[in-house]
Parts: sequence; structure tokens; C-alpha cells
Amino acid sequence: MASLNNSDSSGWAVSTDITVNWGDMDALGHVNHSVFAAWMETARMEYFTKIGMMELYEKSNVGPILARIEVDYKFPIVFPDAVKVSTSVSRMGNSSFDMKYEISSLAKQGEIAATGKVVGVLVDYGTGKPVPIPEELKNSIIEFEGNASTSD
Repeated sequence: MASLNNSDSSGWAVSTDITVNWGDMDALGHVNHSVFAAWMETARMEYFTKIGMMELYEKSNVGPILARIEVDYKFPIVFPDAVKVSTSVSRMGNSSFDMKYEISSLAKQGEIAATGKVVGVLVDYGTGKPVPIPEELKNSIIEFEGNASTSD
């Protein structure tokens, strides 16, 4: 079985810049906490597209669901700003995987505003039951992560 554990890795497989919108702000004058989860989702979907996860879903009705999400906030983000959201898979199990995140403020020269983690589970959307991560997908993740760590 292929395995991956890069929880100590400083490399990121995917990084994407996202513009902060005025509508992301809440009544307290900073970006609402839920927006950070949406930014993580944007980076996650980019990652999934690059490793073939979405192709797997389209052809087999097998795809990821979130079992857990964590966000640790370091400081508030305010408009106008842009953030860089970076993600990598940090653990793969039989049917589950962890992804780590870093969200940094471009207005503050890349200072880390939040870190996060999600636990995803691969499921058959027809049955709603977890399924093992196919070897082809595991190998795609391992290759993608390996290329990311050597591209710096």
C-alpha cells in the first residue's frame, strides 16, 4: 500500500492567490471566519482537479467528503487585501486523508493569518459508504506531492 506522511514538510503542492472581497467582511470589520473555510475549499478543489480526483468522481461516483475541518486564526484579514492559500496532503489512510493549509496576507508581506487542517474521506456517493483510496489516486497524490517538494 502506498503511504504518505509529509506533515513536517514545508513544501506546498498547491498555492493560489485570492482577492478579499468587501462582502467577505462581517459586521465587526474583518473577514468572517467562514470565508477562511471557503478559501481552503478553493485551494482543495484546485488540488483535487490536478490529481484526478474530479475525474474519478465523474466516472465512478466516488469522491471526497469532509469529516472534519480546523482553522487556527492568527490575526484578522481586512479589505482590501489578497491572501495566498496553500495546501498539501499530509496523511493518507485506507479511505481517509488529511490536508494542511496555510493562509497568508499579501498586504502583510506573506505573514501567516491562519493555518488549517481537514480530514477527508473517500466515499461512494451511491451508497454513502467509505471506500478505499484507489492505488492510482494514491500514486497520483504521491507523485504530485513529490513534484511540489522538488520544485522550489
